[in-house]
Amino acid sequence: MTTLLLAGATALLGLLAVPGWLGRGRAVWAGLVVLSALLAVLSVAALAQGGTEVLLLPFGPPWSPLALAADGLSAWFLLLLGLVGAVAGLAGWCRADMAPRRLMLWPLLLASLAFTLLAADAFGLLLGFALAGLAAHALISAEGCWRDHPRAGWRDLVTALLSIAALMVAVGLLSGLSGDLSFAGLRAAPPEGAQGTTVLVLVVLAAGTRAVLPLLAPLPPGPGLVLVGGALPSVALYVLARLLLDIGGPAQPLWWGTPLLAAGALAALAGALRALKKEEIAGLLSGVALHHLGLAVMALGVVAGFRAADLGTLAAVAGGAALLHLLAQALSMALLWLASAELAQSAGSRHLDRLGGLVHAMPIVAYAALAGVAAAAMLPPFSGFGGIWLLLQSLFVAWRAGTLGFQILVVLSVTVVGIAMATLASALLRFWGLAFLGRPRTPRTLGAREAEPLPRGILVALAAAALVLGLFPGLLLRLAQPALVLLAGHGGTADLGLLSISTGPAAADYTPLAVGLLLALLLGAAAGAARWASPRPPATVPLWDDGFMAPPPHLPFGDPATQPGAAALG
Repeated sequence: MTTLLLAGATALLGLLAVPGWLGRGRAVWAGLVVLSALLAVLSVAALAQGGTEVLLLPFGPPWSPLALAADGLSAWFLLLLGLVGAVAGLAGWCRADMAPRRLMLWPLLLASLAFTLLAADAFGLLLGFALAGLAAHALISAEGCWRDHPRAGWRDLVTALLSIAALMVAVGLLSGLSGDLSFAGLRAAPPEGAQGTTVLVLVVLAAGTRAVLPLLAPLPPGPGLVLVGGALPSVALYVLARLLLDIGGPAQPLWWGTPLLAAGALAALAGALRALKKEEIAGLLSGVALHHLGLAVMALGVVAGFRAADLGTLAAVAGGAALLHLLAQALSMALLWLASAELAQSAGSRHLDRLGGLVHAMPIVAYAALAGVAAAAMLPPFSGFGGIWLLLQSLFVAWRAGTLGFQILVVLSVTVVGIAMATLASALLRFWGLAFLGRPRTPRTLGAREAEPLPRGILVALAAAALVLGLFPGLLLRLAQPALVLLAGHGGTADLGLLSISTGPAAADYTPLAVGLLLALLLGAAAGAARWASPRPPATVPLWDDGFMAPPPHLPFGDPATQPGAAALG
């Protein structure tokens, strides 16, 4: 019954393209919010029920009807897609009405992504993946993002077509001579030898291009970027996990996960460096998203290595890290993208050197963005820390997987992760400090105003979600047990409590609620002590200009030579 309802919600999402074509924006946005929320609720129900209910559609390719199913892995990613779609729909409601040709692409993209996740055979997976890639390219094109970058637009289209072709070849190799495209049939005969190597290369290339390129597209922060940058990379990783881990099975050698581990580490480092170098918010946040995507790919690579070594419990730990990280990344990046859109609308610029002092004019946006920065920087007790903690725990014990070469790669990966995390923290600190602290740098920034009530409510809700999800990672992993079974071939991590998570009976555990209470107590005590020790009441004083002389009258926003800039801190 749950699969039938999910299929109905997906069909209704596709039908929303009709009012989109007619230009009825409010109907489209309301439908996106309601149906996306329905997808999320039904996905939770499917995860709670467990099991797999296959729905055969009355149409499909000539050899068999299309099959849909909501097993644990697809249900988890449908939950993520539903949350991202609901946030994007609410944010779109706040915008002016779009042209019909742009508006109709939103439900088409969401419906094709949902169909990809619901497919129970390789033909449906390939069909949904192709439709989603083309719809995403069309949506980015309709936003006018390729106007100043025509070569980038052609490159995106060509890579979308090549990724579809690569996935077609991979599916053909997986099916072999039997021609059975059902997931159950493919799972019963996993690829081996040269065939398995070819499938690995093709799937990594196809999923990697569809995951990375949307993040690097010149799409400004806003609801469009929330949908394209938040949903499409996650669905691409679902395709990778489905074909390489679930269908690939445990019959693979230890090196099966090394390309994922190495590529993920390089992507995490490249994303952090990109975030540190960029002076414009969109480019900075694309680097942050690429960093988190790389960490999730690393976790999937560790899963593959542990499965090959028959370490099911540790594979489940790494799988839990990937699932938690993808969920936290999607919501925290949605928060940062929407906060940046409000900054650009109110302050008139997305360049860090033209912002500043906005914490006074936009306090709710500022502190909501601070929560997003904390989650994206993977600080406890926010949502990003649980996933990175599990990933590091799995990397620390990866020496048990066997060969010296794999152990050396793991050591190098841990080193790269440490450097990337420190670099990312510096980039996020630079972003929040330059945008919200200091003095205003332009007249438009000085006249900035707080966001409207609905955008403020969305930002506050996302900030609260970043904290709540970070406090209860054990509950989320319990919900994700059916997905972990398919990812890791094991029933789940060794110890999952409501308030804590652990990788084993004798291993360290993480209790985020206790950590959060301790941090709140320490910060409150420090603030109280500073207030008690202060000999004078609070007062507003002139800005300190780093020891430089006061700026001349013709520079009312301060001397640029004495102010920290984005390039100097990058």
